[in-house]
Amino acid sequence: KMQQLRVEADSSSEKVEQLTAKVKTLEQENLAKEQEITSLTHKNQTLETDVEKLVSGHSDLKKQLDDTGHHGSQNEALQRKLQILEEEAEEADKNMRETNDKFRQADVKAGHYERKVQALENARDQWEQKYEEMSKKYAQVKKELEDFQLEIGNM
Repeated sequence: KMQQLRVEADSSSEKVEQLTAKVKTLEQENLAKEQEITSLTHKNQTLETDVEKLVSGHSDLKKQLDDTGHHGSQNEALQRKLQILEEEAEEADKNMRETNDKFRQADVKAGHYERKVQALENARDQWEQKYEEMSKKYAQVKKELEDFQLEIGNM
């Protein structure tokens, strides 16, 4: 019976160590995901600023184009600039959508890992409670054995 209690206590200790290590790993992964979210948020803000600049530049060039419509060569140059700015605006918009998608995915993953961490912490707490109960039982059985040995020795 004592040996079985020792084995159960050792098993519980190992399980608590494993769960603690797993919690640390998940917390590190969660931190990495949060950093990725921060990075993507910053990138998203930068892209939004770029889009605003491009839209502003696009509007300016359109105004210039309208004002100088009678100048052929200047008009063609402005048309080319306008086309380039429109392509850059489309590319920036595409990058912004991709960044937003990545941000959403990272946010979902972060929530998933937070739930996993919570579940593992709950499991760890249960194992620690079980370990404490087994330690108390072990101490009680050990005392009973010592008392029994003392009684036998007195006979």
